[in-house]
Amino acid sequence: MKKTTTLYKVIEDKTITWFEDNNEYVILENTTANVLKRLKNGDTVKEIATVLSKELAVPIEKTIDFIIELEKSFFNTKTSKNSELGDDSKDIKRPQNFDFIKFYKINDIVFKISFLSEKELSLVHPKFAHLVIDNVTNFQNEFEVFINTNFIFLFVNNVFIGSWSSKDVHYFQGKFSMELIQKIHQKEEDQWLGVFHASAISNGKKSMLFLGDSGNGKSTSLAILQANGFTCLADDFVPVDAKKQEVYSFPAAISIKKNSLKTLLPIYPELETSAEYNFVRLNKIVRYLKPNNDDFFAHLPCNDLVFIKYEKDAELSCKEISKIDAFQQLIPDSWLSPKTENAQIFLDWFTGLKCYQLTYSENEKMIATVSKLFTDDLAF
Repeated sequence: MKKTTTLYKVIEDKTITWFEDNNEYVILENTTANVLKRLKNGDTVKEIATVLSKELAVPIEKTIDFIIELEKSFFNTKTSKNSELGDDSKDIKRPQNFDFIKFYKINDIVFKISFLSEKELSLVHPKFAHLVIDNVTNFQNEFEVFINTNFIFLFVNNVFIGSWSSKDVHYFQGKFSMELIQKIHQKEEDQWLGVFHASAISNGKKSMLFLGDSGNGKSTSLAILQANGFTCLADDFVPVDAKKQEVYSFPAAISIKKNSLKTLLPIYPELETSAEYNFVRLNKIVRYLKPNNDDFFAHLPCNDLVFIKYEKDAELSCKEISKIDAFQQLIPDSWLSPKTENAQIFLDWFTGLKCYQLTYSENEKMIATVSKLFTDDLAF
């Protein structure tokens, strides 16, 4: 068997297992996880099957078949899908001229970002338009974004970062954002624990993450809270570092869907005249709201994951939920570091989090509940 690392973390009545080969987290029954551990330790199928047959009181032939299938499923080499072109960029013709050149200022760091055409501009600019400054001659970082033969190319400071097919735009956007946070916070990619599809709010001392399916109200709740004494740390793209497991600020604007305008226009009248973007591929129409954060270098500890949902006429409900249920919802839309050390840190960090389901219809009650969560003053 190929020597690769596998990590195990028992949470509640299950074992979360991480496989190094494909950076995959799987929730297993404890018995299944124990079989995998013994296989990794070099025990033979027959040895494991004999013990398991006695424990489960089933014929040894059945346990042998079970173990062989497990070995095939989890330890056979898997090839990961990679839609990027190779890293060899010597044949790429970089444009000599770009139709759009924008300068963005994040705290005291200036980024020059060149877009070949309006199409490339539309993939990045809307979320960062609030950071635009007048053209300057001095800047710290230079990004180039251009499409060639239906692939999106990204260069940062004259270094080829990668290329993505048109159907994988979201992977390009994720990588662009990852390059941005590395430059803002002076951390390389392997110094990040993960990036989560969530909204992050803070009270100045600590943070919490709002999660949930698209349309559940993460960003709307974030916008309401930032108008009521809280600070927006990040929306949609929430980075957590490996060293201290803190949530770091990300300067993108808050994404506001059309059906949230009625709720938010009385609070943010500027949304009335803000640009509207129709993302056909994602089947959503959004406007962008400037975050109230004035320190994009901020980073704070996080103790709570809150799966939030706005539901018309619902009675407010906030209850602690199973960590296994929370894990199943957290992982699919997350980028998690493939580094073994970081995978172990992530499992340990997650184990210490409190996980809640918050359903509400009245904004005032939601605000009061979040305030109590921050002060650990929520009684069940």
